[in-house]
Amino acid sequence: MSSTKQQVADAFSLMAKGLETGAFAEAFPVGLTVPGSEHGEAELIRAAKLAAHANPGLDIVLIGGPKTEGFRWYEAPTLEDAHHKMEELFKTGEIKAAVTMHYTFPLGVTTIGKVVTPGFGKEMFIASTTGASDADRYKAMLLNTFAGIAVAKANGVENPTVGLLNIDGVATIEKALLKLQKAGYPIRFTESHRADGGVRMRGNDLLQGTPDVMVCDTLTGNVLMKLFSSFLTGGSYEASGSGYGPCAGKDMTDVVAIVSRASGAPVIAAALAYSARSAQANLQALCRTEVQAAEKAGLQAILDSFGAAKEASAETVAVPPKKVVTEEIHGIDVIDIENACKTLWKENIYAEAGMGCTGPVILLAGEDAEKARKILTAANYI
Repeated sequence: MSSTKQQVADAFSLMAKGLETGAFAEAFPVGLTVPGSEHGEAELIRAAKLAAHANPGLDIVLIGGPKTEGFRWYEAPTLEDAHHKMEELFKTGEIKAAVTMHYTFPLGVTTIGKVVTPGFGKEMFIASTTGASDADRYKAMLLNTFAGIAVAKANGVENPTVGLLNIDGVATIEKALLKLQKAGYPIRFTESHRADGGVRMRGNDLLQGTPDVMVCDTLTGNVLMKLFSSFLTGGSYEASGSGYGPCAGKDMTDVVAIVSRASGAPVIAAALAYSARSAQANLQALCRTEVQAAEKAGLQAILDSFGAAKEASAETVAVPPKKVVTEEIHGIDVIDIENACKTLWKENIYAEAGMGCTGPVILLAGEDAEKARKILTAANYI
């Protein structure tokens, strides 16, 4: 179809939709790639119809699959073809957001999922679920925080609360964020619903949706999305939530949201609305603003320090004579536990690394505990 004919067809389509819904404002164009689902192309078409009915302001553009009445459509026999067409439509401005599956993002770009938690029925953003903010896991987790905050703000959460999932790396990320907060980065932490509180989130907090933004690494986030979306269906059909979310990265321009090949029509329909809201709020500009604010508070120096910690772990230090260990020091990240022990060994304090129910611990003799705490505090391990 020629460009002029396409414009005329789009105008008539917009007029028909306006007569049907009473809304004559220009609809927001969102692409949906159709090939590749484990549930067949009909499931994607059903999702498009669900989204169009619930969101009359959306102009859903089908890329691939069967030509369907009421939708703009572009031919794409395979998912790879659909991705090429999607990228082309972004360049021409014919779509301003898109939902797809099995898409590869450049390094530095990650996606932020959104789930409805079973405890209180609360929406919670999972940062992150696909892609990678950085090749280094700990740097990526820190950067995921800013991406998660940006996506939450794009979706109407004005001052989102942040919680850190209690996985390896959490102490390092907590210290980094506290340092940024002290230097002026305006982050709002939440408190665990468990009796001991704190910003480190437990499984209970996941189920209850304690924070607006739950920070974790991408692989953990991906597993969480699958559990939240399909825990009532046995895993083969994702029925709940809004998918793995829109991509966020300070150098990204387009808004591409991800669903799984196991995602069902309700999830895909929600993902279409989720991606549209994110794009309408200029998500990537919000992401750049968050990162720039963190950079003003010293983000780059913190990221560089993660690499220095790796270099220190390669150092060889003699272990002092063994003692009976009766005391524990908590709060040290698993990424730092080896270096923390070496720091004590240099001071002729025998120490062992261990793992408690709430995370890693350093085990040492009672008579050494007070001195060890002072040494580890001075070295910024606790």
